Amino acid sequence: MDDSDKPAFKRVLLKISGEALMGDQGYGLHPPTVERIASEVKSVHDLGVEICMVIGGGNIFRGLAGAAQGMERTTADYMGMLATVMNALAVQSALEEQGVFTRVISAIRMDEVAEPYIRRRAVRHLEKKRVCIFAAGTGNPYFTTDTAATLRANEMACEAIFKGTKVDGVYDKDPNKFPDAKRYDEVTYDECLQKHLGVMDASAIALARDNDLPIIVFSLDEPGGFRGILAGKGTYTRVHG
Repeated sequence: MDDSDKPAFKRVLLKISGEALMGDQGYGLHPPTVERIASEVKSVHDLGVEICMVIGGGNIFRGLAGAAQGMERTTADYMGMLATVMNALAVQSALEEQGVFTRVISAIRMDEVAEPYIRRRAVRHLEKKRVCIFAAGTGNPYFTTDTAATLRANEMACEAIFKGTKVDGVYDKDPNKFPDAKRYDEVTYDECLQKHLGVMDASAIALARDNDLPIIVFSLDEPGGFRGILAGKGTYTRVHG
């Protein structure tokens, strides 16, 4: 591998929504889609990049949706956290099938299926080139998995957060609804907050801004997109200070 092939980052956090694991289904997990995402992660792992992951739970249960239907918000959020553990185990299984050593690390203790979150131990796993999947959000209700991703990325000293979505970057409005939507190549944290660009929720963006952690928004549906961006190619939006 010559210098031009060297990845731009040594340690990154990949944040994907639970919905990304659904494929074309309206609910749950679609094993071929989970497998495809695992192979994308493996291709980046093969470059020598240390990878953490945070996966949402919206394909199984959304805390806010449960609360909107009259469920107590705290209970609904804990149910959403448990959904992220199920997704983490599915991705772990797919990665290990492809020969990538993986640890699921949960913010809510469930020792039979996942390790408890201990920062130094998680860092050691990364140094040993294991993929760390952080599950159960922050372990607290009222915080999203976006906030959990930014928190863990800071704690693990990641150099960037890669946010895999259905579109190839940040747009001024929904490109699926508005053909004239404009894509940004770069955008600041403050613009995201002021214009409500929907990159991540406000507390996640504020936490990234306070720690100067860039967020790279790219399409997870683009085969090879994750690896391509690390090699300096592809279409994406960089959110920075």
